[in-house]
Amino acid sequence: MTTIGEALVHQLKALGVDTVFGIPGVHTVELYRGLTGSGIRHVTPRHEQGAGFMADGYARVSGRPGVAFVITGPGLTNMLTPMAQARADSSPMLVLSGVNALATLGKGLGHLHELPDQRALSALVSLSAARIEGPGDLIPALETAFDGFAAARPGPRHIEIPTDVMDLAGPNGLVSAGRAAPPRPDAAGLSRAADLLAQARSPVILAGGGAKFAGAELIAIAERLNAPVAQTTNARGVMFAHPLGIPASPGMDAVRDLIRRADVVLAVGTEFGPTEYDMYGTGEFPWPETLVRIDICPDQLARRPATVALTGDAAATLAQLRDALPEQSHPARDGAETAARTRAAAWAELSPEMRLQSEILAAMRDAVPGAIMVGDSTQATYGGDLYHDHDRPAGWFNSATGYGALGFAIPASIGAALAAPEARVLCLTGDGGAQFTLPELMTAVDERLPITFMIWNNAGYQEIATSMQARGVPVLGCDPTPPDFAGIARACAIPHRHAAMTPQAVAEALRDLVPSGGPVMIEIDARL
Repeated sequence: MTTIGEALVHQLKALGVDTVFGIPGVHTVELYRGLTGSGIRHVTPRHEQGAGFMADGYARVSGRPGVAFVITGPGLTNMLTPMAQARADSSPMLVLSGVNALATLGKGLGHLHELPDQRALSALVSLSAARIEGPGDLIPALETAFDGFAAARPGPRHIEIPTDVMDLAGPNGLVSAGRAAPPRPDAAGLSRAADLLAQARSPVILAGGGAKFAGAELIAIAERLNAPVAQTTNARGVMFAHPLGIPASPGMDAVRDLIRRADVVLAVGTEFGPTEYDMYGTGEFPWPETLVRIDICPDQLARRPATVALTGDAAATLAQLRDALPEQSHPARDGAETAARTRAAAWAELSPEMRLQSEILAAMRDAVPGAIMVGDSTQATYGGDLYHDHDRPAGWFNSATGYGALGFAIPASIGAALAAPEARVLCLTGDGGAQFTLPELMTAVDERLPITFMIWNNAGYQEIATSMQARGVPVLGCDPTPPDFAGIARACAIPHRHAAMTPQAVAEALRDLVPSGGPVMIEIDARL
C-alpha cells in the first residue's frame, strides 16, 4: 500500500520538485517514508525558520517554488516569519506540515504541539491554506497550489496533513501539471498602451521584481522606446551595464526627478511599495499622471490605479506590447543620455558611507563575476539597494525591503546555492543579523555549498542606533556583544579571513578564499 505521505512525495517529484528543506519530527515521520529513493534532495536546517528562508532563497533564484516540510504546531509557527517575507516579496513557497489527529482539532485537549486552529493561523500570511482530510483531497490541494504558482502572483501556500491521515492509503493518479496559465491582457488595453508609449516624448520604465525573469523582453521594449529603465531591488541584474539602465532606488531624489519629468511611465511587476518608493517616509513620490502598469495580479493593479492596467505575465505581456509598437525606434528621445544623467545624480546623492558600501559591492561583483548576492538588513545591503548594478538577473536580493526580517541572509544563501550550483553565493550580513540564524552555517558545511559568508562586524545594531540618535532617543539595546566569528568559523571547519572595509581589501579576500570551493567566511571590520 502506498500511503498518503508517500503519495505526496511522488506527486512532488512529478511536479518537478528536486529539493525540500525540513526537520523531521514525530508528527511528520510518515511524510519522510517516500523521500528515500525518490530522487528529491532533503536538506536539514537547524531551525524551521531557516527552512523557510532556504526555501525562499531557492525560489528567488530558480523561479520555482521552494518546498519546506515542518512539524505540527511550533514547526508551523516558526515558519510564519519566512512565509510573511515570501509573501511581501512575491516568492513562491510551499509549506507542507503535519497537524494533530483529525478528531482532536479545535478541541483544546492539550495534545502535543496543539494549536487552537493551525490552518487559520497559517491563512493569515499564506495565499492559500488547505487540509488533507482523506485520499481524495491530496491531488486537488496540490493542483490548487501549483496552479497558483503558475498563473498568479507568487507567494507562500500551505497544506497540512493530520497525523492520522498521513498513513491512510494514498490516491491513484498524478497531479495534472500545466493546467493553469497566466492571464493575458486584453487587446484593447494593449493597443491603448502601445499608442500612449509610441506618442510619448519622454517615457520612463520602472522595473520591479515581477520583471526579473523578463530581462530580454524588458531590454527589447526599452530599446524600441529609447526609454531609461529604473530598477527596484528585486529587478537588479536585468539591465546590467546597459546604457538605458538605472540601478538606483526609485526612492532617491534623482529617480523621482526622472519620473516627474516623464510624460508616460510604464511600470512592470512592481507594487510601488513604500520600502522602495518612499524609503525615507517623505510622502513625496511623484505619481505619474499617465501610467501603464503590467502585473500578473489584478488585485495588485486595483490597489494603484493606472491609465492602462495590463494583467499578465511580465515577459509575455512585454513581448506583446513590443509587437504592438511601431517598428521604428525613437532616435530623437535622449534615453541613454537621460539615464546617464540620472545615474550620475543618484551616485552624487549617496552619503559617503553608502557610497563606500556601493563601491565595495561593485568590487565584489568584479572579483567574482556571476555571483549571487543575498543580503540581510545591514549597511552593505542598504548601500546596494540605493545603488548597485548587478551582473546576474535574480542575483541581487535581500530582506531589507518588504517585510524586512533579520536573519534572512544565511539560510537564504543556502537555498540560492542549491538552486544555482554553478554560482558562488555571497552572503551579506551584519554581526547582529547573523546571530539570528548563525547555526545554519553547519547546513552549508553539510551540503558543501560554495557560499562566502561576509559579515560586516560593527559590534552592534548601527542602523538602529543611528535612527535613535536622529530622533533624540537615548541609544539603548543596540550593542549586543558579537561572538568571536573566527572561533565560530573554526568550530564549523570554515576557512576565515579578516578584511578591512575597503573595496580593495574585500576583493583581495574574495579572490584568495573563493577557490577553496566550499563555504568560507570573510569578516569585515565595519566599525566607523
